[in-house]
Amino acid sequence: MNQNWNAFLAEHGAQIDANTVVSFGDPQRELKAAASQSVIADLSQFGLLHFSGDDAQLFLNNLLSSDIKHQQPGQAQYSSFSTPKGRMLASMLVIRSESGFLIQLPASLREAMQRKLSMYILRSKVKVVDAGIDTALLGLAGPDAATMLKQYFGTVPAQPMETVFAGTAAITQLAPAMFLLHANIDTAPTLFAQMQQQGAIPVGEPAWRWLSLQTGFAWIYPATQEQFVAQMANMELVGAVSFTKGCYPGQEIVARMQYLGKLKRRMALVHIDCDIADAPPGRELYSPELPGQAIGMLADSAPSPEGGIDALAVVQISCWEHGVTLGGSDGPALSVRPLPYPVA
Repeated sequence: MNQNWNAFLAEHGAQIDANTVVSFGDPQRELKAAASQSVIADLSQFGLLHFSGDDAQLFLNNLLSSDIKHQQPGQAQYSSFSTPKGRMLASMLVIRSESGFLIQLPASLREAMQRKLSMYILRSKVKVVDAGIDTALLGLAGPDAATMLKQYFGTVPAQPMETVFAGTAAITQLAPAMFLLHANIDTAPTLFAQMQQQGAIPVGEPAWRWLSLQTGFAWIYPATQEQFVAQMANMELVGAVSFTKGCYPGQEIVARMQYLGKLKRRMALVHIDCDIADAPPGRELYSPELPGQAIGMLADSAPSPEGGIDALAVVQISCWEHGVTLGGSDGPALSVRPLPYPVA
C-alpha cells in the first residue's frame, strides 16, 4: 500500500492491518451498510498486474481459461490459471485497455503469479509489471453508486463486465450497483472524499468481501490453490472458461469434465451460524453420507450482516440431501442461499 494513500485512509478513520483496511471503526455497522446502503472500500487486499506488448493478448490467451483473444478494450472478464492437471492456481479479473491487460487477483498471490507467468514469456514481446505501485483500487456499491460515479466522472459502465475510462481512472461494473475503480494514486484521495461527501459509507475488507461473495465468483487464495477444477467453482457459469479457444494449461481436464465426465462437486452460496475465525477459506466440510471423510471445502467466507457467516462452499453434490457441516460431523450446518446465476 502506498504510504501517502495509507496515511490518507488512516486520517479518515481506517484501521489497517497488514496493508488491509480492516474497518473504519465499526465493522458491524459497515456490514449492515453494505447490505442496503452505498459504500466505498479500499481494496488493497488485491494485487494488480499489467501486461503489455505486441504479443500480450496471444500470450495470455495461451495461458488463461477465458477467451482473451477476442477481448476488446473496455471489456472485462473473469479467468483462471491452472496446473496441467486442471487445478486452479489463481482466479482473476482481466480488464482490457488500449495499453494492455490489467489483471486483478488477491495480493497474497500477486508476486508468485507474476513470477510464474513470467516464466512463459521467453522471447515473446510481453512485459509484465506490478501495477499496484501507482494505482489505488477502490470498490463502490449500493443503490446510489452509479449516480455518484456519473456525477463525478460524467460516465458510468452500462452493464456488468463493461469498463469505461475517464481521465486517469478506469471504472468496471462487476454486477448491478457494484463497481470497481482503478484510480491514479495521486487522485484517489479526492475521489474517495468526493464519494464519501455524496453519501458513500467507508467500509473495511470484511464488508466488501461479503458483497463479493454475493456475485458468486470465487477468488483463489493460497489455502485453496490446486483444490478445484474450474467447473467445481462455477467458473464456466461466470464466463471464466471458454470451450472453443485453443489449448491452455489444464484445458484437456476442463474439457473432459465438461463433455465426458460427470461433475461431482459444485459451489454453492451458503450461510453458517459460526464465527468467521472458524471458517477460513480451505476449511473442510463433512456429511453423514460419507462419515469421517471430507466432502468439500470453503472457497471463501465473510461475516454476514445478519450474524454468522456467508460463504462459497464447494461440496460433493450428492451430500446435500444428507446435510453438510463445517469442520466435522458435530459442526454447524450449512444452509444454501441463492446464487445470482442458474446452476445446473
